[in-house]
Amino acid sequence: MPAAALTEAQTIAQLVRTPLTVAVVGLSPKPHRDSFKVAQYLQRQGWRIVPINPNAIEILGEKVYRSLTEAAAHETIDLVDVFRNSDDVPPVVDEAIAIGAPALWLQLGIRHDAALAQARAAGLLCVQDKCLLVEHARLSP
Repeated sequence: MPAAALTEAQTIAQLVRTPLTVAVVGLSPKPHRDSFKVAQYLQRQGWRIVPINPNAIEILGEKVYRSLTEAAAHETIDLVDVFRNSDDVPPVVDEAIAIGAPALWLQLGIRHDAALAQARAAGLLCVQDKCLLVEHARLSP
């Protein structure tokens, strides 16, 4: 089913159904940060984490990449999970489209309707203002 034809609830259900390789944009190496907690949870559920942070070398035992473009040269990315301010979303969307990412997730508190519309128009499955950890835990058996 095309991305534009799915409701947000259907998109969420589709994305959390099976473990994915997820590029976590803005993943912090600090264990008290939400990005770290979410990524750690996903790892424990069998997901592959690809950290994106220009200021770190390794997070949660994974090599850190400076950008989505750099990561995509070495990894297959199924989902781009964004932990950045809403104002920082448009360039992340541009990069997600450029690397051919199939899906984009803006974490709880992050909204950018115009950038999401652009991502959807490019065929990406999109979710915004929702926590991936919460939605995965809610929908997992």
